[in-house]
Amino acid sequence: MTLLGTKADPRPLIPALGRHYEFTSDLAYLIVRVTAGLMLLPHGWMKVSSFGVAGVTGMLAKYGTPAPEFFAYVIIALETVGAVMIAIGFLTRPIAAMLVIEFAVIIFVAHWPRGYSASAGGIEYPLMWGLILLAIALEQDRFKLKRSCSSASLAFRRGAPTRRGCRR
Repeated sequence: MTLLGTKADPRPLIPALGRHYEFTSDLAYLIVRVTAGLMLLPHGWMKVSSFGVAGVTGMLAKYGTPAPEFFAYVIIALETVGAVMIAIGFLTRPIAAMLVIEFAVIIFVAHWPRGYSASAGGIEYPLMWGLILLAIALEQDRFKLKRSCSSASLAFRRGAPTRRGCRR
């Protein structure tokens, strides 16, 4: 069911390829998720290698952020470890949701006064990131890592052998 009524699959543009559409849709999402994670990582790494926690803390303090040192650690962790987790597909939805919140704050606190244009430091670029991460947070991913019966072991959803007594 959708907002506009019942959910009907769209008619294939090329009917002979209709059986491949579901797989390619999942594959397209995988490409977006991996690309987003790997492209976010350099932003976090720059904060680690160039600014450090002290630099990020100072930047947050300049904007009047409460508990700037705590949030500096959160931002650095999300943009480094979280980016890798999104790329490999582990805890993707909660990490992406936390990043959506981060980018919403970035938009309204740091970029809103500068307008829309990215060339002027406006909201264009962080808005794009926020929307991509929102799409990742809302999507079910068939190609992500997931927890199996043992909390320490990981298995790919597709094609991984199951253990006795484990449910898929």
